[in-house]
Amino acid sequence: MSKIAEVKAKVEAGKTKLVPGLVQEALDQGNAAEDILQAMVDSMGVVGDKFSTGEIFVPEMLIAAKAMSKGVEVLKPLMASDGASSLGTCIIGTVAGDLHDIGKNLVSMMIESAGFNMVDLGVDVPATGFVDAIKANDNVTLVACSGLLTTTMPALKEAVETIKASGLTGFKVIVGGAPVTPEYA
Repeated sequence: MSKIAEVKAKVEAGKTKLVPGLVQEALDQGNAAEDILQAMVDSMGVVGDKFSTGEIFVPEMLIAAKAMSKGVEVLKPLMASDGASSLGTCIIGTVAGDLHDIGKNLVSMMIESAGFNMVDLGVDVPATGFVDAIKANDNVTLVACSGLLTTTMPALKEAVETIKASGLTGFKVIVGGAPVTPEYA
């Protein structure tokens, strides 16, 4: 089994303590940081599929995401020094009235591993907090608003409407959370 395949398997298995060493070994063998990162992203795709089918649950998914995060930490200095360009800044937060952050944190790790600089506003973020963060940060290309509770769906809508009404441009807005359907988005 190649080192990259080992990294992929250990991320899927959530082997947080083993992944950083395997990532370093893969690098030492001459594998490109981008190829290792792609293998980890692919493994999280497998984890997501297993979650969707009920084969694994949130704790296993979070452990796999943490393992990937540890691997990404090893790659970050190389990716920055490689001259790899950032995809921009992503502002992420859970909307007002909602204190849930597990999904937001998982999505944040995935977006960061794809090449974004992350600004995490945390939970219970008022609609104007997203606008203020967009104004305060450079090169914002993505704004991600999260909401887990059906009771905070109006706050999700308000956040998007406030961002659009601000007149700021140059970024996309994405929404997510358990009650969010494609139709609602």
